[in-house]
Amino acid sequence: MNDWAPIAKEYDPLKAGSIDGTDEEPHDRAIWRAMLARYVPNKGVTGDPHLTLFVARLNLQTTEDKLKEVFSRYGDIRKIRLVRDLVTGFSKGYAFIEYKEERALLKAHRDANRLVIDQHEIFVDFELERTLKGWIPRRLGGGFGGKKESGQLRFGGRDRPFRKPINLPNMKNDFYGEGSAEKRNWSREGTRDWRTRDRDHEKSRDKRWPERERSWAWGESERERDSKEERSRGRERKDRDR
Repeated sequence: MNDWAPIAKEYDPLKAGSIDGTDEEPHDRAIWRAMLARYVPNKGVTGDPHLTLFVARLNLQTTEDKLKEVFSRYGDIRKIRLVRDLVTGFSKGYAFIEYKEERALLKAHRDANRLVIDQHEIFVDFELERTLKGWIPRRLGGGFGGKKESGQLRFGGRDRPFRKPINLPNMKNDFYGEGSAEKRNWSREGTRDWRTRDRDHEKSRDKRWPERERSWAWGESERERDSKEERSRGRERKDRDR
């Protein structure tokens, strides 16, 4: 893991399906599909991929004119391609924006992410289809991101980078008290203190128990006296009425 990085430099479906990029076996069927897929980028897509932004999570009502109005703030736009369904012609919720200069691309990548357009918070990243080696799209089980409900989270991208791997052997040693002698002594002392505290608690509980019994007995006698007084008062009232 010496070459580990939070952002993927080369797309690997198995690593993308792992929270820290260290998995060795796929944990869902989508990863298997991505590993077996032989994807070739769309040859019909033109333009410079290194000057193109990927914009996702768009409102389905957002148009090319709206995107041009928002993203032209960062620089001159060469081309906007809003991806639509071939049959219905409706927007699929993502687009590709190509700039004329790299400076405008970097500025939009930095400032436009999480921008709200038509009541939707958008996601902005560089185009990966033609720039990231081994890229597999989401529809074939690859991609980055995903939803927790689906159980098919993908990591290694801007939105969800890899987490730093955990050093499991060190954690195991500390957990089972296999660390330094000071830690072992501290844990043993802690167990002795815990046992003595339990014994003291039991003794105090035994002392309090007779007091509670006396109080309960006293409470019962009080109730009996109260009931006797009420009965005697009732008899006196009956006698007066007669």
